[in-house]
This record gives sequence, C-alpha cells and structure tokens, in this order.
Amino acid sequence: MMKDLLAKISGLRVLIIGDIMLDHYIIGDTARISPEAPVPVVAVENDKYALGAAANVALNVVQLGCHAEIVGKIGVDPMGELAKSLFLENKIRFDPKFESTAVDTITKSRVVVRGQQLCRIDRENRKSHYEIADNNLVDEICEKIRGVDAVILSDYAKGAISNRNVSKFIHTANGKGVFIAVDPKPINRLNFSGVSLITPNKAESVQLAGLEIEPHEEPPLEKICDIIRDKYSPKNLVITLGAEGMLIRNTDKQTLRIPTYAREVFDVSGAGDTSIACLTVALAIGIPLIRAAKFANIAAGIVVAKHGTAAISTNELLSSENG
Repeated sequence: MMKDLLAKISGLRVLIIGDIMLDHYIIGDTARISPEAPVPVVAVENDKYALGAAANVALNVVQLGCHAEIVGKIGVDPMGELAKSLFLENKIRFDPKFESTAVDTITKSRVVVRGQQLCRIDRENRKSHYEIADNNLVDEICEKIRGVDAVILSDYAKGAISNRNVSKFIHTANGKGVFIAVDPKPINRLNFSGVSLITPNKAESVQLAGLEIEPHEEPPLEKICDIIRDKYSPKNLVITLGAEGMLIRNTDKQTLRIPTYAREVFDVSGAGDTSIACLTVALAIGIPLIRAAKFANIAAGIVVAKHGTAAISTNELLSSENG
C-alpha cells in the first residue's frame, strides 16, 4: 500500500551531496524574425525558476515527507540568493559554508516558446572551482553523514564530487551503516565501489561497463549488469530505461525489467532525480528492491508528464494508487 510506504519513510534524514543548479525558464512568444539575424524575436511573458540537479533530488526527498540537507557549492550572487530562497521555501537545509565568491551559481536558462525549447544558455565555471576539496569541509560532510539515515551522491559532472572526496564519503557511510546511493556520470570516472545503490540510465550503464555499442544497437543489459557489479560491487543496481521502465539487479544477481508507469511523456527532465530519491528512501527502510523500484517507477511516470524540471508529491502518489 502506497499510504503505508509513505508513512514508513516519513521523517527520514537524507543528505544530498552533489552539483547544485538553478533551472531558469524564460517563457514567451514570437511572431517575427529579427532584422539583425535570421533568428526569432522572443517577447518574454514571464520567468520561472526551479531547483535543478542535486537540488532537485533534495526537493523530491522533501516532497516525499523526509528531511533533506543539500551540500554543494553556490556562488555569492543573485542566482545563489534565489537558490537559497528556494531552499528555505521548500524546507531544504543548506550550510552557508558552501557559498563561495570564487564560483558562479550554475544556472541553465531555457528559452521556451509555445511549449517548445528554443535554446539553452548555461552559466558555470570550470569543474575544479566547484570541487569540495577543502579538508575541513570534507570532514564536516563526513560528520553530517554520520547523523543521517541515507546519503545520495548526485553527480552531474560539474565538479562537486571527485575521487579525492568520494571515497571518504562512501567509507564514512559504510562505517556507520548509512545507506548510500549514487547517480553517476561516467565522464567523471569516479571510483564509487561498495555503495548501496547505483542508478545509471541506459547510456550511462553502457559507459560504466566500458562497452562500445553501435548506433541503434540494443545494449546487452544482462552483460552490462554483470560488468557493473564486478567493477563497482553495488548492493543494488537499477538501470533507468526511460519509456521502457527500469531494469533491476540485486545481490542475488536476479535481473527483472519493470515496465514504465508513464501514460504520457512531456519532459524527462528530473525523472532520474525522482527515481533515485524514491529508491533511496524506500531501500533505506528495508523495502525489497522490486517494491522500491515499482514505487520509483510510478513516481518517475508522474514527473515525466509535467513540463520542465519537476518533483513528485505524496498527494500525486496517493492519487496514482487510487486512479
């Protein structure tokens, strides 16, 4: 029962470590081409801001009825102030020690016309600027890990998580029996061996396995699962397959495909964030992997029916069971 599961996860303490982004949507309309260049002129109607990347994972955690703290760097700039106001509004804890004058708050601005994205404008610095490298800060994060029920490493390959700090986070969590999950970006080439959960998408799983697949060739997912388990030894492996649902593999090497719940897909932005948030909180309280994956699949199916980066809510989950 969805109601029982939500009651059990309520109040869990989750620490999210990773790349904090702000999603900016510039929404407008166009009726003419610029005389300066062959591009449309967009008349802006409104601006919308949303928490993205690791911050969206934290938002999903809170929306599920849990407590969330986010760790990652933001700038001392207007976008950073806006991010902090969204943290406060959504009851997400943020330690001001992770504000930095040396970085810009990572912002993805999307120009949207009549429901279609016209272009995206990114503001960010080099990856090295966002790395949490200071030993005192790493020690503080390890102390935070010791005081929570679960940790999510949300890696968007922007620099926050590196091989210099990830091993300490994993070692600390495992030493205290804290559930630790990672949503990986293979381009980062992190050694995250021994975590409780890995949640790559199909393309990322191919990269993690070190395979080269021809375009339009279906990846050998069973083989990929075997390779990832041998290389990284996760207790649980979930490969998100978009419109095809999920493929799960547990410590018994049992593989199962779960079909998608989505009835319609408008935007897949943030679906992976929702999936790892749901999987983590469910597995952290001892829910079996298959049930946790079905829970996450229902949540992701709801999110992809929304426009833009979005989070799940308990009311939507309860309604999905009734509907």
